[in-house]
Amino acid sequence: MADKTNPSFVGMTPSGDAALGRVQLAPEVLEVIIGIATAEVGGVVATQGNFATGVAEKLGKVMYGKGVKTEWADEGLKIDVYCIIEYGHSIPAVAAEIQNEVRQAIYHMTSLTTHEVNVHITGIQFDE
Repeated sequence: MADKTNPSFVGMTPSGDAALGRVQLAPEVLEVIIGIATAEVGGVVATQGNFATGVAEKLGKVMYGKGVKTEWADEGLKIDVYCIIEYGHSIPAVAAEIQNEVRQAIYHMTSLTTHEVNVHITGIQFDE
C-alpha cells in the first residue's frame, strides 16, 4: 500500500545566519505518523495492509505505516488511508475524524499542510 514516490526533502529551506542545514524526512516517517493518528481514532479496528505487511506482523513486527499511501502532487501532499471500521460506529463520522486527526498530526509534527486526506473503508468488523 505504501507508495514511495515522495521526495526525500520535506520542510522549509534554511535561511539567515541560523541555517545549519536541511531537514529531511523519509517517506516512511509520514506513513508512520499517519498510521498512528488513524489507529487512535475511535471506531477504527485496523488499517488494511497487503500480504507482505500481514506476514511481517505474524512474525511479530509492528507495521505502523500499513494501509497508508502518500503522494506528492503539484497541489501538495495527498494521503490515502485504507481502514476497517468497527460495526456500530457512524462511517461518515469516523472518516471525518480520521481526516482531522491525520491533518493535525502531520501539521504538528512536520509543519506540512495536506492537500487531500482520502479515507477508504475496506471493511466492517462485526462482534463475534
